[in-house]
Amino acid sequence: MPALPTSLWSSVARKALMALTGLALIGFLAVHLLGNLILLTGNADAFNLYSNIYASMGSFLYVIEAGLVAFFLIHIVSGVTVALGKMKARPVSYEKTANAGGPSRKTISSTTMIYTGIIVLAFLVFHVTTLKYGAHYETTIHGEKMRDLHKLIIENFAQPGIVVTYVLTMLLLGFHLRHGFWSAFQSLGALQPRLSGLIYTIGVLIAIILAVGFLFIPLWIFLTA
Repeated sequence: MPALPTSLWSSVARKALMALTGLALIGFLAVHLLGNLILLTGNADAFNLYSNIYASMGSFLYVIEAGLVAFFLIHIVSGVTVALGKMKARPVSYEKTANAGGPSRKTISSTTMIYTGIIVLAFLVFHVTTLKYGAHYETTIHGEKMRDLHKLIIENFAQPGIVVTYVLTMLLLGFHLRHGFWSAFQSLGALQPRLSGLIYTIGVLIAIILAVGFLFIPLWIFLTA
């Protein structure tokens, strides 16, 4: 396989790819959470009808899934190479986790990005394997047969081990997003000094909303189902 031109895989290019794919994946998470909130209503038919929208896409669903996989891979590869490059250039600095002050926004979230990212990736594999390729129950709604994904989710979230795994991983996701959102704007050169604090605050709010939203669902089902 021919090597990529240096300009296409420079440090700046990798940071831009990491930022753009990261922001796109945050958008995906927001949409995914909105759909999953239907689970809190306890209405199995409503959730199954929602999930069946994707199943009814046929071959186009594979295109969407392939696109998501590509975004994840680009984000992971660019992110890991950028992080390793920083570690190699400044190995001592990674031992310090205190906020460096000013525009650096150096916190425990920023210094553990590569680790929280790897854990979230491992969880993603577990999540997809458990639900997409889990037990296939069927239900009939308005005369149409479809997968009863609601039943599978309720079964999974009745298990304490799975619920704990979801909760802990979503907390780590929150840490990852807390720094990632702000860092994306910095990497794209779109972070003006006067907006730095605002963007950082927005990133913290997004991290809290997504992390708490995703961890609340399995907890709610475990405690009420």
